[in-house]
Amino acid sequence: MTDEPGGGEDVPMSEKVAYSVDENGVALIRLERAETRNALNTEMLEAILAYLVTAREDGSVRALVISSDDQMGLSAGADVREALDPEGRVHRMELFSLVYDELTAFPKPTCAACHGACVGGGAEIAIACDLRVGGANLRLRFPGAALGVPVGPARLVTLCGLSVAKYLLLTGRELGIEEAHRWGLVHQVVPAARTEAAAIQLATSAAAHPPEATKRLKRMLHEWDGVEERSQREGEGQVEWQRSGPGLPFRDA
Repeated sequence: MTDEPGGGEDVPMSEKVAYSVDENGVALIRLERAETRNALNTEMLEAILAYLVTAREDGSVRALVISSDDQMGLSAGADVREALDPEGRVHRMELFSLVYDELTAFPKPTCAACHGACVGGGAEIAIACDLRVGGANLRLRFPGAALGVPVGPARLVTLCGLSVAKYLLLTGRELGIEEAHRWGLVHQVVPAARTEAAAIQLATSAAAHPPEATKRLKRMLHEWDGVEERSQREGEGQVEWQRSGPGLPFRDA
């Protein structure tokens, strides 16, 4: 794969998120904060957003993969130990909302490598992608009800239907790989060590098609489903909840 993109002054540098593009035009955004199960802080969210813009505007990029360097977790969700004042917590929630919206509306095929803990914000990133490869050790959970966060329905209902979405969101129950595959939340199942490679392979197959054709199909599917508009409305509600409600919990390190 190639190195980080050019024009680095426009991309927030982060040692916790890597970006590369391979010879097939598949861009890879890799979370690299294994010591926290890739818990997402402000720095990481800003880097992810910047790389999404880079990949969207790069004509050589034909598909995108989201992965991590930790086979035990794509992401455990928001970093609740990040020291932020109230304004900073609102800004972080705005970044989460923007990441979900940008991934949902990304014009090129996207694929998430879902291994280990895929929780909260990590789960939302995964279901914002078009395709998902699940590791055999997948632990998928949407804890919005327990935390009070008004997030989840916008993208989840599209994938698994109202009944399953209610079950997942209202109970906060953790899913293993068998249930996730049976309910259509992942498209392929592989050993945990192979999720990134399998996700890149799946994205490569999508990248092989004419770019304008895949872009047009995604636009048609999203227009008929309305998922982009739902995602935006849900994001506005998340940010307002953080601003005027209890907000995400904070734990001292």
